[in-house]
Amino acid sequence: MSFRTLLILHVDDDAEMRHLIAICLAVAENMTLTSLDSGHAALEHLKAAPPPHLILLDVCMPDMDGPTTLAALRRLDGLAETPVVFLTGRAAEHERARYRALGAVDVIAKPFDPARLADDLRRHAA
Repeated sequence: MSFRTLLILHVDDDAEMRHLIAICLAVAENMTLTSLDSGHAALEHLKAAPPPHLILLDVCMPDMDGPTTLAALRRLDGLAETPVVFLTGRAAEHERARYRALGAVDVIAKPFDPARLADDLRRHAA
């Protein structure tokens, strides 16, 4: 079992969702969360910050949606293999298949189980 601190980047335009994720992960051991409100902010952050172990990405965001953000971050040095989990209300099976085809390792449907979120993310962290 690894006791390293996992760096999690959460990108979501919804301030309430960012707050909820922060609360869910605040009680999780060995996790450090960075929350950003847009794909553009995430790309700027990722150019200067240590790469996260996992990116939790909303699908529906203005200007730069989750799939577009994923494609852009894959072009940044050191992020080609970083696991990405989409968190979305659009989680029908055909949508899940599309997100996985884009490179997501998992899709968590909203509403999600807050008590399981940290464990779900740990399973996929690099």
